[in-house]
Amino acid sequence: MFKRKVYDQLLEWKKEWDGRYACLLEGARRVGKTTIAEEFARNEYESYILIDFSNCSEEITAVFDDISKLDRFFLRLQMESGVQLYERKSVIIFDEIQLFPKARQAIKHLVRDGRYDYIETGSLISIKKNVKNILIPSEEHKIHVYPMDYEEFLWATGGNPDILDMAYKSDMELGNAANRNAMKEFRIYMAVGGMPQAVERYIATNNFEAVDKVKREILELYYDDLKKIDDSGRITDMYKSVPCQLAAKKKHYVIAAATGKQKTRKDEERLFELIESGLVLPCYNVLNPTVSLLQTRDIDCFKLYLSDTGLFTTMLFNDSQNGIEDIYKKLLSDALPADLGYLYENAVAQAIRASGRDLYYHTWKKEGSTHSYEIDFLLTSKNKIVPIEVKSSAVKNHKSIDHFAVKYSKYVGDRYLLSQKDVGKINDLRLKPVYMILFLLKEL
Repeated sequence: MFKRKVYDQLLEWKKEWDGRYACLLEGARRVGKTTIAEEFARNEYESYILIDFSNCSEEITAVFDDISKLDRFFLRLQMESGVQLYERKSVIIFDEIQLFPKARQAIKHLVRDGRYDYIETGSLISIKKNVKNILIPSEEHKIHVYPMDYEEFLWATGGNPDILDMAYKSDMELGNAANRNAMKEFRIYMAVGGMPQAVERYIATNNFEAVDKVKREILELYYDDLKKIDDSGRITDMYKSVPCQLAAKKKHYVIAAATGKQKTRKDEERLFELIESGLVLPCYNVLNPTVSLLQTRDIDCFKLYLSDTGLFTTMLFNDSQNGIEDIYKKLLSDALPADLGYLYENAVAQAIRASGRDLYYHTWKKEGSTHSYEIDFLLTSKNKIVPIEVKSSAVKNHKSIDHFAVKYSKYVGDRYLLSQKDVGKINDLRLKPVYMILFLLKEL
């Protein structure tokens, strides 16, 4: 199993709540929820029972028909699974719990009983749908599981993120050769992404065509899931449209551009379901960043990014006439002809969201012009706004972030321009290679 940061969050849950809350690992499919849960159970408990509701017997599900007598319930569960449970030393995993809502409702009573710990895993694409006619337990501690971030990717592939952390903290130029090599490694991450199956295939084969096949299988799984909740295909179209709309540099996500039809109220509901699925990351336009990013966000004006940079890469070049291997070679050597700022933007958005922060951006009109300034991402630190711009290569043009710093001078802290260039500074604008985003987020 790959080293994942969620493991430490599970350790905190186990220590802090001591059986008073179940833990719900939620997220998109194929991000590693089940693997993490089982590895944690294997290492941290004397025994565990894993119930996979996507593939379990009728005898197991029948155990949940009557939980009024828990002694009998646990006895039957142990007999059916062949696993002995030990009081306060065992955990029961309810895998894919969205497929069997009755088990989720039982959590309230099981937690109150207090004999064992409980970990649930659920795919967001359906967990919120399958809750009709059940009492959703309040005794759930939720942990969102995202695809592997760049630090986790380096752990998996034998890299050393500690060196990058040291380089970030030194705030010194790395030199052309060192920065070029570090950027190449980051582009590999952008190409492979953080879906554990894709990372596993990359490590096993070092072949991007093989990796791309894994990612396409995951995307087909997502398309099928989306069609199950909307057989019109419009949600699927909305999902597929995300890379195209970012490539077109649209100021916000446009439903009609995805569906090819006039927007309806039902389309707005479909888009909300897509966001709830965890397959996309919404980034909201902030109307007045001097007050609050959350309180002044425009809930009707947002961009969408994909939850995984590797899936983004595959979807972006899905219709390319060139060979897949050729596209990856050009990406890794920074030889693709198009401006790929949006590809780097998606990688940064994924990093920010995986750190637990919400995504915000800001636009405002240029004086005497029909054009607008735009800040790609806004963060906060110590009651200050931290604006971030992302560029694929050149760093000479940074008018938006310069004007933002003047317009909101009393509220702005450090400001950053992330690109492929080495560490540097232009007046008060701090230049950082985009692969340092993780360590920037830790510092804030």
